[in-house]
Amino acid sequence: MQDKIANSLKGHNADYIEIRLEESKATRIIYRGNRLEEIGRISSMGGNVRALVKGGWGFVSFNSVNKLRDKVELAINQAWLVGKETSKFSQSEPLTDVVTVEIEKNPMAVPLASKKKLFDEYNDIILSTPKIQTSNIGYSDSQRKITFASSEGTYIEQAKVDISLRLAAIASEDGQVQQIGLSLGSQGDFSAIEGLQEQVKQMAQRAVGLLSAPQAKGGEYIVVLDPVLAGVFVHEAFGHLSEADHVYENKRLQDIMVLGRKFGDKHLNIVDGAAVPGLRGSYKYDDEGVPASKTYLIREGILESRLHSRETAAIMGEKPTGNARAINYLFPPIVRMTNTYIEPETLSFEDIISDIKEGIYAKDWYGGTTSLEMFTFSAAEAYMIRNGKIAELLRPVVLSGNVFVTLGNIDAIGNDLQMNQGGGCGKREQSPLPVSNGSPHIRIRSCLVGGS
Repeated sequence: MQDKIANSLKGHNADYIEIRLEESKATRIIYRGNRLEEIGRISSMGGNVRALVKGGWGFVSFNSVNKLRDKVELAINQAWLVGKETSKFSQSEPLTDVVTVEIEKNPMAVPLASKKKLFDEYNDIILSTPKIQTSNIGYSDSQRKITFASSEGTYIEQAKVDISLRLAAIASEDGQVQQIGLSLGSQGDFSAIEGLQEQVKQMAQRAVGLLSAPQAKGGEYIVVLDPVLAGVFVHEAFGHLSEADHVYENKRLQDIMVLGRKFGDKHLNIVDGAAVPGLRGSYKYDDEGVPASKTYLIREGILESRLHSRETAAIMGEKPTGNARAINYLFPPIVRMTNTYIEPETLSFEDIISDIKEGIYAKDWYGGTTSLEMFTFSAAEAYMIRNGKIAELLRPVVLSGNVFVTLGNIDAIGNDLQMNQGGGCGKREQSPLPVSNGSPHIRIRSCLVGGS
């Protein structure tokens, strides 16, 4: 196959060509209440060709590797129809590598019946809790072998395994509805989602507890975010603004996201990097064959870098960061996050809340929206903080504001970094892409909280 690919790339009139082939196996299991809505395994094989000519891209995807050279020529012809300018694409040294994975408990080796038995047990725990109305469980796993080759001489075979699990308990009483969710995942180790019976039980009980919890009074508060919600905040509200294709396509964002600009105090460091090992967003090479890196987006409060593909790096005169990713062979790679997090400092959680007379502790996430620098997030749980102690449970609160003002208002960062491995990221119809995000506990000295 390597020789066939190499021959298909030779002798064409194009600035750049790449071929990506993919073999995959996947499992999906979905519950809605006591109904098993979907269960099954699928396998697929396909690929794509991407060609760059005079700044224009041609893209062809397919399910058969027969007549591969014809598919290359079709992508080049498409690119010629589009291209009218000089191609901008950063240089990359040719690489040859084979990347394998070693997993303690590969999900592909776990029988489908065993997976169903485990999720039946989790579902029974949720539904047997008094006042729980229904449940949602969504599980997926995948194993992929990706072959990437380019006209520059790069040839990489890379194996990837991924697991994702999302559980939700929905409680109701007297017309009120509340829910709590639990998201987990791993880079292929099935044992990461086993043995969760006690966590599932507590999740269901917390959903019931929310039915009788009071609402917070709306206004500005000192707010402490747990690692899950802080991780979602840094991913959604700041990480997407750091994707270079968003920046060079938006003049207003260019004016805001100026490298060297101060966005926080010296204790604030925000990182994205697939080179951080063992996380769902980790890999050795991105989908353009660029080695993974660890990129400081903000270092000591200063905007230092952004996330790039080879094209965006060339357009903006910066270095590629290894952040070009495609969810599968049906799509071309675009700039995406990997593992995005706030680096830890030295404070304990007790230190962070000790001098707060009245504030709010917000945990986990329920949903949210962003519009450039403005954000709105719903916390799944919230508690009052009174005189340095965690007090009564509250109904879920909504946090909103300007991301850059909020970054500047972070005045304390904990020592307890945790990475959220559940869920996935969506962008331009490519969803859910495996990522992780995280943070230590952080304190925001002023944040708008919606309530009664």
